[in-house]
Amino acid sequence: MLTSIKGRSVIVTGGSKGIGKGIARVFAAQGAKVMIVARHIDGAEATAAEFNAAGATACAFAADVAKASDVEAMAQAVVERHGGLDILCANAGIFPAAKIEDMTEAQWDEVVDTNLKGTFLSIKACVPLLKKSDQGRIVITSSITGPITGFPGWTHYAASKSGQLGFMRTAAIELAKYAITVNAVMPGNIKTEGLDGLGADYLATMAASIPLKKLGAVEDIGNAALFFASREAAYITGQSIVVDGGQTLPESLEALEEA
Repeated sequence: MLTSIKGRSVIVTGGSKGIGKGIARVFAAQGAKVMIVARHIDGAEATAAEFNAAGATACAFAADVAKASDVEAMAQAVVERHGGLDILCANAGIFPAAKIEDMTEAQWDEVVDTNLKGTFLSIKACVPLLKKSDQGRIVITSSITGPITGFPGWTHYAASKSGQLGFMRTAAIELAKYAITVNAVMPGNIKTEGLDGLGADYLATMAASIPLKKLGAVEDIGNAALFFASREAAYITGQSIVVDGGQTLPESLEALEEA
């Protein structure tokens, strides 16, 4: 157990569902005070209520991370509600599919603005608060898609996720003088609500390409984020960790069959 998390103030953007909700749940279970941030307040409030009913401390806030005014209001709200901020999990992201020949400029901008600019704006708004903490931590949710792998229809998503890692490395240098660390988690195929409609056969095919033969759980990403956010990880910054069940290891399905 990472005892340095208990009582800490945490923001999780995109925290009302999927990987973000898993991250928030892990922090809440460790005794952190968690602000669930989402574009729609109903989802954020439902998640916060679920956590509070289980004995955790959580609140909800509505913000579009692509808008500076929204994330600045988010930063102000976490001070009012939790007295400050120790950990920012910059998780908010979208992934609508569109191939290059069909993609519009607006579609490109929407994904890059949310995933990449939203990471920058969230961090910029929260740095003044993190400077006041004795455990300032930033954890970015990137992906294997972009930095390591590719998938048709996700050029905009892949570019944004690769961009996050480039941003992270320089941000880690700039913020090190304040003892703020900046790291990233890179999920592989994770079982979320977004996969529910794909069918059992599709999920089985996805699992077959993973050495551990299963999709990850959202808590797997939460646990990696938890470590990066801990006092125990204070000497780690500018780094990323792949959480994919070994998905990126085999060069082909035949490699798995030979194993």
